[in-house]
Amino acid sequence: MGRIAEHPILGEMKSSKEIEIIVDGKPYSALEGEMIAAALIANGIQTFRYTKHKGPRGIYCGIGRCTDCIMIVNGVPNVRTCITPVQDGMRIETQHGTGVWKRGDDHA
Repeated sequence: MGRIAEHPILGEMKSSKEIEIIVDGKPYSALEGEMIAAALIANGIQTFRYTKHKGPRGIYCGIGRCTDCIMIVNGVPNVRTCITPVQDGMRIETQHGTGVWKRGDDHA
């Protein structure tokens, strides 16, 4: 899948610098400054989490209002990936259910 280089509302993409993110233990490329969800979709990943009653979930609203796109990011569950920018070396995991908060230094 490709990326939207020029959006009618957001304007032109500001950066084309490639960085690396780790998704479920595998490295993927992302563009600096893009949202996690955009990077995942560009890499062919469309399922971000699984819920008990609805099954696989992915991007839905794209503006941070719903919770369909939440994932575990750097050990923190329930991160809305449609409004969270990628960072080099970021670790992203598919979330199952409501997520489990880790205590203390467990998430470092």
